[in-house]
Amino acid sequence: MAASQRIRSLGEYLKILRAHDALVAEPEGGAALADLPIRWVSCDSKAVRPSTLFICKGASFKRAYLVEAISRGAVAYIAERDLGVSVPFIHARDIRRALGILSDAAWDHPSGSIKVCAFTGTKGKTTSVFYLRSILAARARRTGGHDPAYLTGVTYDDGVETGESVLTTPEAPELERRIANAVAADRDVLVMEASSQALKLHRTLGVEFAVGAFTNFAEDHISPIEHPTVEDYLASKLMLFRNCRTAVVNLDMGVAMRVCEAAASCERVLTYSLVDEGADIYLERWERTAEGLAATVRTPCFACDLTLPTPAYFNLANALGAIACAVALGAEAEDIVAGLAHVRVSGRMEVYPSASGQVVGVVDYAHNGMSLTALLSEMRESYPDRELTVVFGATGGKGLDRRDTMGAAAGKLADRIIITEDDPGPEDPADICEAIARAVEAEGNHAWEIVLDRPQAIAQAVAGAKRPAVVVVTGKGNDAFMLRRGVREPYEPDGEQLARLLADA
Repeated sequence: MAASQRIRSLGEYLKILRAHDALVAEPEGGAALADLPIRWVSCDSKAVRPSTLFICKGASFKRAYLVEAISRGAVAYIAERDLGVSVPFIHARDIRRALGILSDAAWDHPSGSIKVCAFTGTKGKTTSVFYLRSILAARARRTGGHDPAYLTGVTYDDGVETGESVLTTPEAPELERRIANAVAADRDVLVMEASSQALKLHRTLGVEFAVGAFTNFAEDHISPIEHPTVEDYLASKLMLFRNCRTAVVNLDMGVAMRVCEAAASCERVLTYSLVDEGADIYLERWERTAEGLAATVRTPCFACDLTLPTPAYFNLANALGAIACAVALGAEAEDIVAGLAHVRVSGRMEVYPSASGQVVGVVDYAHNGMSLTALLSEMRESYPDRELTVVFGATGGKGLDRRDTMGAAAGKLADRIIITEDDPGPEDPADICEAIARAVEAEGNHAWEIVLDRPQAIAQAVAGAKRPAVVVVTGKGNDAFMLRRGVREPYEPDGEQLARLLADA
């Protein structure tokens, strides 16, 4: 059964906003206004019902949205300026903060009734969520409990609803609703991604995190519409620890000391590392096997031998982070071993061998310089005697530095490079590809071409590979859409294309 919002008076909501110093001034209306019943809180004019408190959020908000909300039953509105309509106006100091506060109150602070675990980091958030989810699902099988709910930038399952995600971390109203659904479905844990934008824009403001994990950090998402500076990007991610009981920190980051300082405000801190023996969770040994990776991991409670079905060494860091969170949540060694043995993450280091074995296809989500460097370095080590081809692009309208950093990574590490479109959004994909090509050329690598049509680029990568070869297609994971000019157009996922092309290769 889906959760429902709590009915409160407007006076109760005003009291909550005052407690957070979120009001510029008291609204006019006195006791009569305070007694106004509020059955719904919403920022979507099309979802408004009678007795709704409407929140006017967004840089592109138009007064017409408020007029529509009133026509549908909004009885008051909250905004950063008076929009001159017939219903009462509540003056917010910061509409984004107000949205987070009110959404949490409307759903009756659901994170207080469930353990919420969030991962933030430049890369690996989705993989980390799936690793921890699999461990906790193994615990549920052992104990007779429920599988954890989860929210990722790819898919979600809140115990009531499942589907494909639009944002890495939902806007506050949807986030709080999904947590409330998980509570209603008797889930004891919800595992999620916390993006830097979600933290910065206060989408998670009302969420109480039982565990918060900071997995890694590199320069990314630096643009006028995301983070103006690297410092802003880091400071946004550190906001995870403001309302968190147990912090999990990767000591292998260059910013580990800064992260540990922020994490010190939490009740407990667990650290992990691939190389630092002083970490709470430490990788004692590892080796590549025919099945993937085998490792021995030491925790404060136990040591365990485990297998991970991926050839990528960097995924051991994601596994350690998930193990640290599992330890914080009370999982046992057998849960960790069983959970990681067969874990699969769609579109993240998925391997597709050809029928002959002469070509290995790999689909991944690497979409910045740091992750592409790690991915291609891993392929070099795992398949040292094969030609390495990479197919990739860069998203439009954000993360502008990725064109340089990804081009440089490919230029340094790949034998053959095909540059193509990857969610060009508001930009001309040809312009994006040409910027990447300049960065490739700057590395002295001339073995590149631009093929704007992504399916054609993937087909050429396979057909033109000098056997034996590895063909890496990255950036979109297994997204089933291509974002062009604000429209999500249907797209056959990279993995499905590779599987078909390699069936007879």
